Amino acid sequence: MDSLFSVVKPKTKRAKRFLEKREPKLNENTKNAMLIKGGNANLTVSEVLKDIYAVKKPFAFDSFLQLQEFFSKKSDCSLFLFGSHNKKRPNNLVIGRMFDYHVLDMIELGVEKFVSLKDIKNSKCPEGTKPMLVFAGDMFDVNEEYRRLKSLLIDFFRGPTVPSIRLAGLEYVLHFTAVDGKIYMRSYKVLLKKSGCKIPRIELEEMGPSLDLVMRRTHLASDDLYKLSLKQPKGLKPKKKKNISHDVFGTTYGRIHMQKQDLSKLQTRKMKGLKKRPAEKSAEDSGATPKKPKSA
Repeated sequence: MDSLFSVVKPKTKRAKRFLEKREPKLNENTKNAMLIKGGNANLTVSEVLKDIYAVKKPFAFDSFLQLQEFFSKKSDCSLFLFGSHNKKRPNNLVIGRMFDYHVLDMIELGVEKFVSLKDIKNSKCPEGTKPMLVFAGDMFDVNEEYRRLKSLLIDFFRGPTVPSIRLAGLEYVLHFTAVDGKIYMRSYKVLLKKSGCKIPRIELEEMGPSLDLVMRRTHLASDDLYKLSLKQPKGLKPKKKKNISHDVFGTTYGRIHMQKQDLSKLQTRKMKGLKKRPAEKSAEDSGATPKKPKSA
């Protein structure tokens, strides 16, 4: 295993370009996932892996090689899903992610109920559709293990980062519900119906796969390592602009610095009552104080 993580010096220009692609970047590539089928996996686990592979495509690949080959830099995958089955832990799934080619988080889930894509006879979303992720349940915000599982599922299913979206492209929903110690995963297709106005009426049609999961064992990263994995490079941090602030609602406030103004030269609304008399104008030109008229 030591040879896998040793420093490799390129001997050709092609190898140099290949290693440059693997170097850390300010904007990382889309996270790929590897789906691994254990040697003792049963039919249910195999069908689960096939359906998740169909949902995750084209940012996933499946294989039956040894784990050592996948945990190396050769695979260039930061997410993994391992399926197995035995008497002690039937229908077992292990989902995890890696940081710097080392395991960061790993959570073991048991499949209690499974409905395949092909069992639900409905139209499916096109391959590569970016899903909308919905999480329901207080456990995703209260419990630390469920909070890490939520972060892990977002990493696994989020897909590529896009600069803009269109309404017709929002057609795929992945819904996760945590209640009574179980996690329910449901997938829906969004149908845009006519509503008689500009905004369409939304309907959800279940299309599969459907999973009832229970959390078993967890292997979570320490707080220091987890904080290190979330650290952003300085190049991605927005530069602080002077004299600009934001409130809690996102409103932008700016401060403008101006020289001292002479309010006597400020142009106001012209009124007959404010109009200067000829005597006052001539006194201003000569510099003398105008005489006040005598009152009768």
